[in-house]
Amino acid sequence: MVNFESFDADFFRPGADLVLNSPIVGMVATPSGKGYWLVASDGGVFTYGDADFFGPGADLVLNSPIVGMVATPSGKGYWLVASDGGVFTYGDADFFGSGADLVLNSPIVGMVATPSGKGYRLVASDGEVLTFGDAHFSGAATE
Repeated sequence: MVNFESFDADFFRPGADLVLNSPIVGMVATPSGKGYWLVASDGGVFTYGDADFFGPGADLVLNSPIVGMVATPSGKGYWLVASDGGVFTYGDADFFGSGADLVLNSPIVGMVATPSGKGYRLVASDGEVLTFGDAHFSGAATE
């Protein structure tokens, strides 16, 4: 069993009345480290500490489940990514494209933003990397 009190980082316990419609699939810290967002596979977003709420993906009709979340460098927005490559933006997160219209060999499993916040990379379970905005392609695990 984990003793959360032994960590130096602040821990914000979710309310006991929190009822999840779908499992949590991602967690992202705020730039200050004094809060975080949780995201569920249906797009539900939960905020703790100094994490602001900019909207959920849970009200969207998703073709595929959400698999990850990335905060903008400012902490004033975030991107959600679905396993089919769909990208959803909230707050000051800009849309630079998605993999939703591409034929993917494997599902998307993660996303990272560029330091500028003007681009992002999506990675599939087979190592394929898709780049958008100012994200440069540096290679894939499949090469």
